[in-house]
Formats: sequence, C-alpha cells, structure tokens
Amino acid sequence: MDKPIIRPVEAFPMEQQDQTLICLRDPSGLAPEPIMLGMGAYFLVTLFDGTNSTLDLQAAFSRRFGEIIPSEKIGELIATLDRAGFLDSPVFAERMGAMREEFGQSPSRAPAFAGLCYETEASRLRAEIESFFERPHAPGRDALAPAAASPSSTVQAASLAGLIAPHIDPRRGAAAYAWAYNELRRCERPELIVILGTSHYGAGPELFSATRKDYVTPLGAVPTDRAFVERLAARYAGSRGGDLFADEMLHRNEHSIEFQALFLAWALGVRGYQVAPILVSSFHRMVGANERPAGAARVARFLDALREELAAERRRVLILAGVDFAHVGRKFGDPFGLDDGVAERVRREDLALIETIKGGDPGAFFADIARDGDQRKICGLAPMYTQLELLSGRRARLLHYDIALEPQTDSLVSFASLAID
Repeated sequence: MDKPIIRPVEAFPMEQQDQTLICLRDPSGLAPEPIMLGMGAYFLVTLFDGTNSTLDLQAAFSRRFGEIIPSEKIGELIATLDRAGFLDSPVFAERMGAMREEFGQSPSRAPAFAGLCYETEASRLRAEIESFFERPHAPGRDALAPAAASPSSTVQAASLAGLIAPHIDPRRGAAAYAWAYNELRRCERPELIVILGTSHYGAGPELFSATRKDYVTPLGAVPTDRAFVERLAARYAGSRGGDLFADEMLHRNEHSIEFQALFLAWALGVRGYQVAPILVSSFHRMVGANERPAGAARVARFLDALREELAAERRRVLILAGVDFAHVGRKFGDPFGLDDGVAERVRREDLALIETIKGGDPGAFFADIARDGDQRKICGLAPMYTQLELLSGRRARLLHYDIALEPQTDSLVSFASLAID
C-alpha cells in the first residue's frame, strides 16, 4: 500500500508506565482489537489520508522529529494496521464483505458485547442486573419485589408512552438502568416497543436504519415485529424517504439497542411483546445549520411514516430511546480535561436540557442543543429528538441522572433515565 488510508476510528491518549501512548480503537467492532501507538507512529497515522507515499511520510517524520525513519519501519506499521483491520484497503474490503454476507444470512442478531459488558450465562446475568439495584442512588433491593409487568401480576400502574434509558456500559450506568427498567416493570406491559437507538457509526445518506432480525440475549431472543418493520419500510420508501434496510449492517456491532434488548429481556421476558429496532444516525449537519430536523425532508418523511403506522396500532406502544448525554474531554476531541468545574458545568447544562425534555417540546430541545453548536456532544440527540417528535406534548419525569468520569482518558460521559407519561 503506497498511500495508506486510515479508517474512521477513535484515537485517544492513555498513560502507561509513565508514558503517553495513543490508543486506536474501532468503535464499530469491525477491527475488534485496539492498538497502542507511540507518538511517532501516531504522527504517521495522522498522515494516512491516501495522498502520502512512503517518501512523503519519511520527509514529514524527518521535519517533525529531526530524524530519518527507515521505509521498512513504515511498511511494518502499515502491515500491522492492515492486518488488524484499521486501514481502508482490499484486505478490509474482503473482511467487510464476509461479515456483511454472514450477517445478512443470519435470522437473528447475535449479542456483540456479552462477556465484555455483561455476563453471558443467564443466572449470572440475572444476579448481575439485580445487583445494580443495590448501587448508590439505585432503587434498592425492595424494588425487585413482584412487578406490575409480571404476567402473574394483577395490579398495574398506567402504561408509559416513552422511556429514555442509557446506552453506556451497563456496569457504569447500573443505577440509571435499574431506575429505567424498574419503572417499566411497575407499569402496564407494552405490546409493541419501538426502540430508537443511537447509531454511532452511520455516516451515509440514510439517517434511519431498521432490521428484521430478533435481538438475541443470554436471557432469550427479543422478538422483532417483522411485519411492522416491513410495513414501515414500505411506507417510508413510498414517500421517497429512503431505504430503511440499506444500512442494516450497522446493527451488527451497535450497542445502543443491544443493551435495551438485554434489559427488556430481563424486565419483561421474551414473550408477550415485540420490538421494532431502529438506529438513528447523527443530526450534526442540522445542528450546524440550526435547521430543526423535522423540517428536513428525510426526517419529516420518516416521522410521517412512523406516525401513520402507529396511528393504526391497537396495541399498547412504548417509544424507547437508548441514549447518553454529554461526551466531554480529551477523548472526545476537547482541548481540556477533567476538573470540578467541567463536571459541574456539564451537570448544570444537562439538567437544564432535561427540564426542556420534561416539557415535551422537541423544538425547544433541539434549540437548546443548537444554541452552542452542541459543545457537549449529546450522543443521543437524534433518537431523543425523534422520540420527542413522536410524543410531542407529553410530560416526562426524571428518574436518575449521573456522570461517569474517565480519568484514564481525561473525559466524562453523562446519562439519564426518564419516563414519559
């Protein structure tokens, strides 16, 4: 590869044995193993844009570090990154083609994060989730008493119209997950759950990506309503909206819906309801243009199609958003790291945004984020906005809010659980 190209991956500093290294990580999971690089190697990787030859890279390295790097060393770096799946190359294209074919032929979506973010064995997983209720500021063990959502229960609270739950690693967001899914267990059981997940990797023209596949969990397969998804896709395509299945491959390694399926299987079992899993890609362009998404043709057509399908439903429907809030610090491209002032500012601004969510006004929600150009990088902006458009005017209740600090990357992530009545 004379002019290598690095794929879109994360790069963030980490301290190891008093040395600063750069961690390359592919959040899509297509390159499963992260790679640690020294500063010299990372400098070269930043120039892997398809225009620089080995001679160009040697010259740039010499200007930057005042020494000549052998072409063999550059070749070794390129070969290592290519074998690991970090380069846009024929090797990666072949790997991607095999993955796409395998995923397309599978009738279900396998869990991508079992064993990494949660237990793989059913009894151990149930015990782990129950332990979340004992975390600081969680609902407590008493909340695990027989729930309204249990098929054997005869006393039920009113049904929820919507639920906002985190998609952070369940072990870090334990209390927030406990609050969200405890609320679901307390309420009348939904029969159709539209899951709007954050698409972290969608970069194409399609903003909405659905799948017909069931979501497998260690507690069983959460059933997808294939007929509903097919009708929605046909209605959306018929309005010149687009193809809901064009980017179905995005579901393969996306955690935002996987974690909701996991907790749904725990809270409701895997019978008596169905889901419609839909990933929502970034609205960043609309934030930059300060253009309310509902005014964009693709978003408006999707909202219209989904509203029409839901209007014909006789089942109890829940709109569930798998989202996080702020992503701030060096890991996420900010020139500053963590201190008490940063965390307090994020908390203050997040809670102000949550007050807007509680009012049920999607326009005010979007305006709040667009006002500063989404400086906090609200990870769930697109699915939350979509949810609020579908449930416009309905009031929400804050169940839990928290911030997870990441000292090793000098960054933080915030998240919350809300119920929409």
